[in-house]
Amino acid sequence: MSECVCQGASFTTCDSQARRQWMMATVGVGGALGLTALTPFVSSLMPSERAKAAGAPVEVDIGKLAPGDMMIVEWRGKPVWILNRTPEMLAALKKAEPMLADPASEKQQQPAYATNETRSRRPEMLVAVGICTHLGCSPSTAFTPGDAALGADWPGGFLCPCHGSTFDFAGRVFKNKPAPTNLEVPPHQYLSESRLVIGSDEQDKA
Repeated sequence: MSECVCQGASFTTCDSQARRQWMMATVGVGGALGLTALTPFVSSLMPSERAKAAGAPVEVDIGKLAPGDMMIVEWRGKPVWILNRTPEMLAALKKAEPMLADPASEKQQQPAYATNETRSRRPEMLVAVGICTHLGCSPSTAFTPGDAALGADWPGGFLCPCHGSTFDFAGRVFKNKPAPTNLEVPPHQYLSESRLVIGSDEQDKA
């Protein structure tokens, strides 16, 4: 499992260790949750700093994103996760539903085309803003089902280490957690099988 990272200017992390993880060129992350290793992701398609600050759409090449891998790009100073979900991750979405606060995504945290059980335009691809809806920390990956630190019934997903909010592989928040809503799904569209634009869609709604 690999994860590629761009650091944004305005989103927050939970502690100095997390901040160092964004800053270091290569970081090995250990611990009970088995967090994935982070390596820097640099895209020549990223707009200028002024354009990013103004909210310009970001075009991303996802052609080499293998199943089970996640990359992170910056849009409007926020980290946006792009996760190519495996069949096992997709199956875990149904398993998680009884444990979720808003399994049908009734709260408007996503465009209409992502108001479905996968919260996506393509079932395998999750595009979500990686900022916890509680206090704005950046959750970590906790992809291993049944992780000892999260319980035998843990289906896999994301953990915000600041205050313990958890999210499934569609960014839906679990019940009885501090985060009040599911993670945000930004406007996006696919230009081709390998090209994704974050920040605009067919209605040019950013």
